[in-house]
Amino acid sequence: QVQLVESGGGLVQAGGSVRLSCAASGRSFRFNAMGWFRQGPGKEREFVAAINWSGGFTPYADSVKGRFTIFRDNAKNTVALQMTSLIPEDTAVYYCAVSDLVQPPTNGRQYNYWGQGTQVTVSS
Repeated sequence: QVQLVESGGGLVQAGGSVRLSCAASGRSFRFNAMGWFRQGPGKEREFVAAINWSGGFTPYADSVKGRFTIFRDNAKNTVALQMTSLIPEDTAVYYCAVSDLVQPPTNGRQYNYWGQGTQVTVSS
């Protein structure tokens, strides 16, 4: 059974940094695209970042470009999101996801597996 488990969320002050991790189990996702999405209070879920199998293609949402970095470790079946220069608008539940596609999509509907989410709260 496939399972994705996020960790690393919490409360952080504006301007601070947080690193989220996601561990996948149940099968290898070595060649699958992986991504991060978030859902803020009263908002719809939105794309944050994604990565292809090699790490050579990493699309980002404009709102996080230059502040967030996604990377993966295929040997450990993990994907991580390093978030810096956080602002209150980054407050959300963050979800990792895995797609059966190779090229990382930005549409959540093209992801097949989802984690349970981890809360990140940025205080001003």
